[in-house]
Amino acid sequence: MRRCRPSKIWIDADSCPKAIKETVYKVAKRLNIPTNLVANSYQNTPISELIAMIVVDSGFDAADKYIIEHVEMHELVITADIPLAAEVLKKKAVAVNPRGEVYDEENICSILSMRDILKEFRDAGTITGGPPPFGPKDVQQFANALHKLTL
Repeated sequence: MRRCRPSKIWIDADSCPKAIKETVYKVAKRLNIPTNLVANSYQNTPISELIAMIVVDSGFDAADKYIIEHVEMHELVITADIPLAAEVLKKKAVAVNPRGEVYDEENICSILSMRDILKEFRDAGTITGGPPPFGPKDVQQFANALHKLTL
């Protein structure tokens, strides 16, 4: 399925690594794409007409709810939150995680199922660790995915 260039980029900013945000800032500037960061507290952003910082209440999933309420078709959301990604897809927007994995209609159900299974294992104490540390390889994979999504 051919995607069109996103008209806006949304960043679920509370847990998004700084290197990913910086990559997005560069792409937004180069391609003139408005970008909204949504978080529970203020974060430093470059001074730019293209970049907006939206601070929401500190309630549970407040940033996610804001993004779901405001995202539109063909916009891009950067999030590691799989349920948020699933909601974004329902609105015909695009979602990618900070490690460069693009969520789509074909993979979101299995990703949600795997998330739930792993949560059960963690809750039972069977699994005690999380994903591997975020590193330069992840930033490169994200940059590659972002490039493809903004062609």
